[in-house]
Amino acid sequence: MERSSRDGRPATADESATDESSASVGASVGASASTPEGAPDLQTYAVLLRTLNSEFNRHAHAFAQRHDLHATDVHALAAILDSTALEGRPMTPSRLAERLNLTSGAVTACLDRLERAGHISRTRDSADRRVVHLVYNPGARALARQYFSPLARSTEATMRRFTPAQLATVADFLHTLNQELTAEAAPGRTAG
Repeated sequence: MERSSRDGRPATADESATDESSASVGASVGASASTPEGAPDLQTYAVLLRTLNSEFNRHAHAFAQRHDLHATDVHALAAILDSTALEGRPMTPSRLAERLNLTSGAVTACLDRLERAGHISRTRDSADRRVVHLVYNPGARALARQYFSPLARSTEATMRRFTPAQLATVADFLHTLNQELTAEAAPGRTAG
């Protein structure tokens, strides 16, 4: 029987192998009672998310080593870059400390390193001069964009294998998972 890809065209050999591998992962773990028939269970998602996280971390650590940065510095750069997209406002040192779970002294040391290396600038808010905004410098952004372009190409290639509706579901899942994880880490929330 000919297998079809996610977008309805005949599957390539690589896609069939990937589908069979995914199916065997799901079958070996087994579907839980709370998932629809044939859907991956919690353990399968956990393994896939950890694997994805490990790959991103591997690339981030390599970038840090190549540019004489700490791993925390790369996490800070990502948080500064994503702040406007996620929160609709520039990152501040206090929000960065909260996001990275660092003391104010550790964040200050991190920001000093990033500023000395030319990756960021600190600017005062025009309405309230006490507020400091963290700006990812254009040259440093271009450097990161160039370094991480293989990840972007892989992401784009993967996205082309799914329909817009499937991608919307994946984005919704990841957005909702991030919200749950953020809520779980909120101060005052107890584990278990």
